Amino acid sequence: MKPHDGMYIDGDWRPPAGTDTIPVVNPADEQAIGHVPAGTAQDVAAAVTAARAAFPGWAATPPAERAVRLAALRDALAARREEIAETVTAELGAPLAFSRKVHAGLPIAVAGTYAELAASYTFEERIGTSTVLHEPVGVVGAITPWNYPLHQIVAKVAPALAAGCAAVLKPAEDTPLVAQLFAEAVHEAGVPAGVFNLVTGVGPVAGEALARHPGVDLVSFTGSTAVGRRVGAAAGAAVKRVALELGGKSANVILPGADLARAVNVGVANVFANSGQACNAWSRMLVDADRYEEAVELARTAAAKYVPGDPADPATRVGPLVNARQRDRVRGWIERGTAEGARLVAGGPDAPEGRESGYYVRPTVFADVTPGMAIAQEEIFGPVLAILSYGTEDEAVRIANGTVYGLAGAVWAADEDTAVAFARRLEAGQVDINGGRFNPLAPFGGYKQSGVGRELGPHGLAEYLQTKSLQF
Repeated sequence: MKPHDGMYIDGDWRPPAGTDTIPVVNPADEQAIGHVPAGTAQDVAAAVTAARAAFPGWAATPPAERAVRLAALRDALAARREEIAETVTAELGAPLAFSRKVHAGLPIAVAGTYAELAASYTFEERIGTSTVLHEPVGVVGAITPWNYPLHQIVAKVAPALAAGCAAVLKPAEDTPLVAQLFAEAVHEAGVPAGVFNLVTGVGPVAGEALARHPGVDLVSFTGSTAVGRRVGAAAGAAVKRVALELGGKSANVILPGADLARAVNVGVANVFANSGQACNAWSRMLVDADRYEEAVELARTAAAKYVPGDPADPATRVGPLVNARQRDRVRGWIERGTAEGARLVAGGPDAPEGRESGYYVRPTVFADVTPGMAIAQEEIFGPVLAILSYGTEDEAVRIANGTVYGLAGAVWAADEDTAVAFARRLEAGQVDINGGRFNPLAPFGGYKQSGVGRELGPHGLAEYLQTKSLQF
């Protein structure tokens, strides 16, 4: 798509307040593919003003009518599925096949779930002698990351609109083109002017202005825990609602008796998907001591199948990281893992062969990792797997829960009951049982420093509602 040189505010593309722009760079070849405006606090203020003006009318719109607009949005996105996939591949570097299936397919599905929920959700209920109303919270400031750029936009904006809220979106500066495409789809869907607004810009300027704006009633942020703390502090100072989806260091626990080959292969695929740029990646694999070396060899063999390549090539399974800063950061973590004494099983800090240009990292596997190592505690956000050993199930629980994070995880066992019993002991918001499939209606979010609140499905819709009791 051709980038817009304005902001989508009050139903139209408006010139930005300033003249600065942000280059959008293809991470596979380091070439600029376009520029978008670098929004200022003035742009954010204009967008919030438009949202505040549009909010009362949209909140009063019957949920069935809001559902019609969301269904139209889903259809507009579906009609541009290939354009979405190609845009995400160009600005993020995700392999095209993965972009088609996940980066385009998942947000289309999620938009569809909210079209249905808007029509079926119980916005009014009777409890004893009271009528309880579930009303929209107001104007939502949505600040989204680059790793799943369209999915994260839809996971915030769709439930906000379904609830009757108006929204202002500040997307990640690395992936603004698919956000502009989303704004075009919103316009095509006939969403009233001002109900959705888009301001591109950098986090410390536009994102900060949005989080602090007094006209914003709720801030929904997805990103690092460090930035999430600042967003939460800004929202807390203004006593406004906040939803935070932050970092993770998820454990993939393989219990004795589980199908080891399947658990390891699926685990490696999970960590290397999207070049490891996933907050819920199973970046720690826990294996019982008796089968540890067998698991390490299986992981070595599996990792060899992930050869970094051109994301536009249909055969590519792993592309570059999003930018030079991220590439250098992940390579630094790989060097640190070796320095800490972990055994390098696959990959390493050097550039992949033939990929000296572009932001590529070699998919890496470490063995002999101990729970106290930094690579077992900190979110790396790259294709790096740490394999740890445990003796008893109690020890496995302690290791799995032994980080500040609690976003996701996986458990593999010989039978479902054993896996579920273990999963109940994990401090994590979402746990896959024996390779369970992702469910877009199930709540997604974390324990501990992985965040506050939930996204997706009815729990995600509830984040954008406040309750009022009528006493009779």
